[in-house]
Amino acid sequence: MDNEILPIERIENKIFLIRGEKVMLDRDLAKLYGVKAIRLREQVKRNKARFPEEFMFQLTHQEAEILVSQNAIPSRKHLGGSLPYAFTEHGVAMLSSILRSERAIKISILIVKTFVKLRRILATHKELVSSCNPQKNPHPKLAFCGIRDYLL
Repeated sequence: MDNEILPIERIENKIFLIRGEKVMLDRDLAKLYGVKAIRLREQVKRNKARFPEEFMFQLTHQEAEILVSQNAIPSRKHLGGSLPYAFTEHGVAMLSSILRSERAIKISILIVKTFVKLRRILATHKELVSSCNPQKNPHPKLAFCGIRDYLL
């Protein structure tokens, strides 16, 4: 079931470490769910109580610029005029409760499985985690890690 939806590598490439959290951006999630990013954000705003800060947060201008400079996103214009929201593993799980399509449920399960896989990999490679930790690394650009890039 999982791989017939999409390959896990497509999800791994969309997971970043921002503010010490493994997250996915709203625009990437919207593409995976097959909805427009603005519609995903509208649903989240309507259900704000389901998304505390440890589930979802909005990037700052500086964080968005760093994502652009690290080629995580092609340009600021690609963000559609607003700062993106970043969703943690728990935020992704909560999204499946507000996006109720069959596809959204399957994609959410696949994304959570990907987060679990990355957690296992990072647990065995603790040096990767410390190199991405903004408290231990004074270079803010290194606080953003395309997790898959570090694993290759």
